Amino acid sequence: MQNPKLSIITPVFQGSKYMAECIESVAQQNCDTLEHIIIDGGSTDGTVDILKEYAAKYEHIRYISEKDEGQSSAMNKGLKMAKGAIIGFLNADDYYETNILNRIVDLFSGLSDPSFIVGNCNVIDENKNILEINKPKKLGYEDLLLGNGYNPLPVNPSAYFYHKSVHEKIGFYDESKYYLMDTDFILKVVTIANVKYIDELWGHFRFIEGTKTYNANKDGSNSKRVQILMDSHINRLFLAKRLRIKILRYLHLKYFYKRLFYYLEKPKRILLFFQKKDGIFKRMFKY
Repeated sequence: MQNPKLSIITPVFQGSKYMAECIESVAQQNCDTLEHIIIDGGSTDGTVDILKEYAAKYEHIRYISEKDEGQSSAMNKGLKMAKGAIIGFLNADDYYETNILNRIVDLFSGLSDPSFIVGNCNVIDENKNILEINKPKKLGYEDLLLGNGYNPLPVNPSAYFYHKSVHEKIGFYDESKYYLMDTDFILKVVTIANVKYIDELWGHFRFIEGTKTYNANKDGSNSKRVQILMDSHINRLFLAKRLRIKILRYLHLKYFYKRLFYYLEKPKRILLFFQKKDGIFKRMFKY
């Protein structure tokens, strides 16, 4: 049986700093059934020159450069251009682990349509130091609605892939959600697809100053948006399920503050706390 075609879509605007590395991250995978679609929003920083250079070098690259309505709009343009049965998104400042895309194609050869598969993702800083390893082990709809304290969502699309056919059931990315189109998509797709988590490193996500995600987390606005989105999904559930999720979230928050006050009362423990390899958040949320 012939392997399914894989379409990697990269939305970009003013991304010249990392664009070449992103393109090479895909090209060096040596995946025969690959196409790389790059949707540029009319960059003026040299990104388009990079795209022209690499499109002449690699036949699997297709790109357009024109003004758009933002990242979600660019993602939807890419989906409409995609010829592959499998979709992956790779932002211009992120990159794949070595020899992953052939692995993804092989996995999908044995999966029912539609499927959504998720691996692990390194969250890294400007110097590629690992800040966190995202391991979203529980991907049930109600599990995810409990929030990151219980079950982290996939943090970046470099570590998940899915059948293009899911969009026939849930629609395209919501262009009104400039910050949370990925989160909204994940919450929708897990309700209709065959979902599978695989404990392997697939992607690398740069969490760096000046990016949309970094700035939204730094000023606290992202957590508020996530809460509103989660609540909108929770309120669609039957009463018993709504109550269960809200009670568990309340108990978790209570536990969080109990742990916080414990360390504030015993400041010498804080240094030991930070020295633990699992990090502050994993320790705080451990049961």
